[in-house]
Amino acid sequence: MRRSIIAVAIILILLLSLLLFFRSRTTDGPVIRVGFFPNITHSQAIIGMANGTFRKALGAEVKIVPSVFNAGPSAIEAMFAGELDMAYIGPNPAVNGYVKSNGEALRIVAGATSGGSALVVRNDAGINAIEDFHGKKIASPQLGNTQDVALRGWLKDNGFVLKDKGGDIQVLPISNPDQLTLFLKKEIDGAWTVEPWVSRLVKEGNGKIFLDESSIWPEGEFVTAHVIVHRKFLDNHRELVKKWIAAHVELTLWINENKPGAKKILNQELKKLTGKSLPEDIIDDAFGRLRITYDPIKSSLFTSVRWAFEQGFIGSKLPDISGIYDLSILNEILKEKGLNPIRD
Repeated sequence: MRRSIIAVAIILILLLSLLLFFRSRTTDGPVIRVGFFPNITHSQAIIGMANGTFRKALGAEVKIVPSVFNAGPSAIEAMFAGELDMAYIGPNPAVNGYVKSNGEALRIVAGATSGGSALVVRNDAGINAIEDFHGKKIASPQLGNTQDVALRGWLKDNGFVLKDKGGDIQVLPISNPDQLTLFLKKEIDGAWTVEPWVSRLVKEGNGKIFLDESSIWPEGEFVTAHVIVHRKFLDNHRELVKKWIAAHVELTLWINENKPGAKKILNQELKKLTGKSLPEDIIDDAFGRLRITYDPIKSSLFTSVRWAFEQGFIGSKLPDISGIYDLSILNEILKEKGLNPIRD
């Protein structure tokens, strides 16, 4: 009896030791919390989470906690609240977060996507020239978001005055799915939006592209999405950030070299995230209007900041965002891979 009790005690001690060991392995390791959108412009994040590229790069001991967002401001709020370490996000929310935190909250560490946004108008809206926009209703995805600022800046540069300021053209912040519905109901005349909604408005909403945003930028290049990191996380976990960006660069190169396979994975994941995949012609058209890239295309961000400032979205004076970028890790990785660095 005594031997049995001792044997049982030894077994219990061994089981408890194993439990504590595995618990420490799963809870005490590094954690990285990453946000992204269920969107084509965040392809690296979606594909990399699906095919294990980030898991392989970071190692089994690092816990990756993904969070899916539908708008940039909510991702910035999560970062402010200490709930997010890294995010794939559009330029204007990143700038707003940087300015509101006096440069303390975040740094842009890599690009993700260029292009993929356009001004789409209904075929039967009577818009064939710039002057035809007088008296029209044009949608954007969200007040103050990247496409909203671009639309308002373009209208201002072309001499239009908004209705709420005494003019005759309305800009209506409307979510992308609702834009398509209102296109079909003929309740809005156009929308400045981003892929895949550009293609969907054309294919499903009886729309036509009046202006591809790339046509108004030097060499057709402008930032649509990039990667930001919480500044404290960057300072405290630089090697972890480097592993992620290295995987991000690897994914960028792979997507551009294997577009059919990349589209397939992306569409499968979009179905998991949103409950609906995209028709092949939609995803093909969308990829034709954007470029997957690790280059953040810095010059375009400063123009976006000017537009946002002129429209009253970022304070009473033009902000200094000269410290918003930290591309040292990205350029270190590019050098190791024999690729050209990003120039200042």
